[in-house]
Amino acid sequence: MEVRRTAPVKLIVPDKRRDDLHQSARQFLYCANRAADFCWDGRSYTNCVTANSTARDALYAELREETDLTANLVQEAIRRAVQATKGVVERWKQGKRVSQPEFTSWSMVYDKRSATFYRNKVSLSTVNGRVECEFELPADSPTPYEQYVLSDEYEFRASTLQYDKATDEFYFHITTRKDDDDDDEVSEDTGHQTVLGIDLGVNSLAVSSTGAFWQGDDYDHWCREFEKRRSEMQQRGTQAAHNALLRLGKREEAWRKQYIHTVANEIVEEAVEHDCDVIVFEDLTDIRERLPYAKWHHVWAFRRLAEYVEYKAPEQGVSVEQVEPNHTSQRCSRTDCGFTHEDNRHGEHFECQKCGYEVNADYNAAKNIGVRYARKQRHSLRSSPKSGSGDAPVDVRVNGGTVNGESYQPIAGD
Repeated sequence: MEVRRTAPVKLIVPDKRRDDLHQSARQFLYCANRAADFCWDGRSYTNCVTANSTARDALYAELREETDLTANLVQEAIRRAVQATKGVVERWKQGKRVSQPEFTSWSMVYDKRSATFYRNKVSLSTVNGRVECEFELPADSPTPYEQYVLSDEYEFRASTLQYDKATDEFYFHITTRKDDDDDDEVSEDTGHQTVLGIDLGVNSLAVSSTGAFWQGDDYDHWCREFEKRRSEMQQRGTQAAHNALLRLGKREEAWRKQYIHTVANEIVEEAVEHDCDVIVFEDLTDIRERLPYAKWHHVWAFRRLAEYVEYKAPEQGVSVEQVEPNHTSQRCSRTDCGFTHEDNRHGEHFECQKCGYEVNADYNAAKNIGVRYARKQRHSLRSSPKSGSGDAPVDVRVNGGTVNGESYQPIAGD
């Protein structure tokens, strides 16, 4: 495996967006230091947290709510603190004097989702949306940008953005990786993928294409209970009631996070158990408009669940993707049908007006979500001049086996 680090690339940041990067860096350092506080135990190195998953499960949701950073930047901040703690623990084991990691210098770590490269610019996530920055390439770079950053042979890795206060300039230190040739020839069918589709809905919190249901009844029940208790305390109007209300809010927040963490873990386990390579959700960008009757706590749960799965799944070797939601709830998921009509769905029940297929509506949608990803993936492989694997199977895991996405009738909007 070959790793390349380019010489620092100078970014030309638009004046009106410079403050966005400064605010992002401040919040990134805040997250990293909060994570360092969590990981560190000055009494014994055996008590220090050096597992990234442990720190993320404990801090991710909280830091997302406390800052305006994107999910990827929060995760990178936590990872930085964990890695620093690991280094300190190793020195501690060797009998060297150590102290808790502290992050003070202006810097942020970007992964391949929070930084997107183009021919002459890079798009970076900030607390106020993305900012596109042109760059000046160093003439004497020992690792030419064109060869190692834009080349398909190299994969962009987590890289560091830094700010030079003396010159008032931003620099990006880019890291790329190229797998060895031997790694590229492990298997002739490396293009094969098995997909687990996930539908998020009001009736069921989540449903998989394998037929697993995560009901929302218990979640709704406790949300109503918390709301009822809040209302009672607010009516009292006393200071004691106010203090109790604050404590109740913290308990409710902790309960919500733990509940969604549990569901996320079970979704990842479902994917692993059925040998799935990819978990696919609908794009949640316009979830409020698509589910106008969903309560705020449902929308919160949908977003958190997708985010939790997004960082938990890769630890089990499973990737997470999203697809457009158009008509997935109205389309018949039977392989030989595919009829799409708004009259097919009636609440929790789906009945195809063409072939008569009847099934739970959310389960039907989960299969369609998996199929949509499978079809698009196969189309992408076939249209790629370099892939050479246009016929690599992309299957959707369903109750009782798998189905090939190519055998389905196209979904409306594909």
